[in-house]
Amino acid sequence: MGDAVEIEVAGRTVRVSSPERVVYPERGFTKLDVVHYYQAVGEGIMRALHHRPTMLQRFPGGVGGEMFFQKRVPHKGVPDWIETTEITFPSGRTADELCPADLAHVLWAVQMNALVFHPWPVRGTDVDHPDELRIDLDPQPGTDFDDAVSVAGTVREILAELGWTGWPKTSGGRGVHIYVRMFPRWGFIEGRRAAIAIAREIERRRPDLVTTAWWKELRGVKVFVDYNQMARDRTIACAYSLRATARGTVSTPVTWDELTRVEPDDFDLATVAERFARIGDPHAGIDDAAVDLTPLLEWAERDEREGNGDLPYPPDYPKMPGEPKRVQPSRAKD
Repeated sequence: MGDAVEIEVAGRTVRVSSPERVVYPERGFTKLDVVHYYQAVGEGIMRALHHRPTMLQRFPGGVGGEMFFQKRVPHKGVPDWIETTEITFPSGRTADELCPADLAHVLWAVQMNALVFHPWPVRGTDVDHPDELRIDLDPQPGTDFDDAVSVAGTVREILAELGWTGWPKTSGGRGVHIYVRMFPRWGFIEGRRAAIAIAREIERRRPDLVTTAWWKELRGVKVFVDYNQMARDRTIACAYSLRATARGTVSTPVTWDELTRVEPDDFDLATVAERFARIGDPHAGIDDAAVDLTPLLEWAERDEREGNGDLPYPPDYPKMPGEPKRVQPSRAKD
C-alpha cells in the first residue's frame, strides 16, 4: 500500500496512510489520487462545504466494497483542530457532525476513507435556518439525463421570472441539481414548503415530463422533483464531490449553456481538476446571489387555498402537522 505521506494544507499537516490503495477499481484511482483531486478543486469544494454540517459517505474497501454513512465525528482519536457542529435530527436526537472550516478537514475525511460529501443546506452558526434552496431533478425509470436537462430549462425560466439566479450542476449520475442561495430567515418547514411550491409550478408547466408524486407507483415515466431534499436531515452530494460510481464521476457545476451540451460521464476524477484549473468555478458567484423566499411561500399559500396542501414526508419522520396520510396508494386502497 506504500508508506504514509504527509500533506501540508491550510496550515495543517494531514497524514495519509496507504496512499496507493486502489479505491476506484475500474479506473485504478488510488487514495492519493483522491487527495490530489480534492486539493485541485479545493476552492470549489470549500465554497460548497464551508462551515456546513457534513455527512460523510465512507468506503473502507473502496467503491464496490463496504460502505457506510457517518454523521457523528468521534470524540476521541480526532485531531484537535477538527471542527464540528451539533445538529438535531427529526427524531430529536443530536449529533456532532463534521463542519469543514478549511480544506484540511476535507483531506482528513479522505484519510478516513470518505469519498462523497453530503452537506446540510445550513451553516454551522445557524443550523435551523437553511440558506440554500435545492431543486433536485431525479429521472425515473424510462427517463434519463437529457430529460432532466429539459426540465432544468423550465426551472431556469421560472427563476428568471422571479428575478433569481439558479446554479446548476450535474448530480454525478443521471440527475440535475439546481441551487438557489436564500437569506436564512426561514426554517426547514418553510424551506420545504417553498420547494413544494416551485416543484408544483414546474409540474404545471411540464405535465408531460414532470411529477411531484412521492410514491414511486404514481410517478410514471417522468422526472421527479424531489421536494423532500429540503426536509431536515436530507442532504445531496455537494458540488465537486466525487460519487460512488465505477467511473469516479463528480457532481460538477456547469453554466446554463453548458448544461445542454454535456453528459454526466464528461466529469470524473481524471477530468474535473484540469477543467477547474482551466475555467475556474462556474458557481463562483453563488454566495453573492441570495434571494428572498417570500414569493414561493406566497405560491404555497395560493396552492393551499386551492386545495393543494402539504405532501408526504420521508418515512423516518414523525407525523408532521398538516401532512396527508403517509401510506402508498395501493396499500391505502386495501
